[in-house]
Amino acid sequence: MAKKNEAEIPENTSGLNLINFFQGTREELEKVVWPSRKQLVSESAAVLLMVTLSASLIYLVDGLFAWAAKQVF
Repeated sequence: MAKKNEAEIPENTSGLNLINFFQGTREELEKVVWPSRKQLVSESAAVLLMVTLSASLIYLVDGLFAWAAKQVF
């Protein structure tokens, strides 16, 4: 016995249907919850801070390994 899929996709015999594509895209974009300006600024600042901290840590570890390599070789 074949098991039915929960979300069956209807067969489209005409190939690409642009009208249905744009209607579906519009429906999905209406479901999006966009962040407020305050949330956008605070999360962007958090990302920039973490990138800066990560880059600084990598720079320091690289410097440590370069110093250690000079001591060994």
